[in-house]
Amino acid sequence: MDLVLLQQGLTVLCLGFAVVFAFLSVMIFAMGIMGRVIGYLNEVFPPQVTSAVPVKKTANEDEEIAVAIAAVYAR
Repeated sequence: MDLVLLQQGLTVLCLGFAVVFAFLSVMIFAMGIMGRVIGYLNEVFPPQVTSAVPVKKTANEDEEIAVAIAAVYAR
């Protein structure tokens, strides 16, 4: 009786390992194909490059001094 349970347990174990191995193999194969497809699509439709940082005008030193003097005279 114990030997039968051990044999059934090993059968279920091997079947589970086989299912997981098959799933992971299919997943790796699918990811490789998707990587090639996305690479091809990036060549056909290149992503648009936009600047994330807006260009900010900086005031030169003379303008900053003039603003400071105007603020003092405004008081």
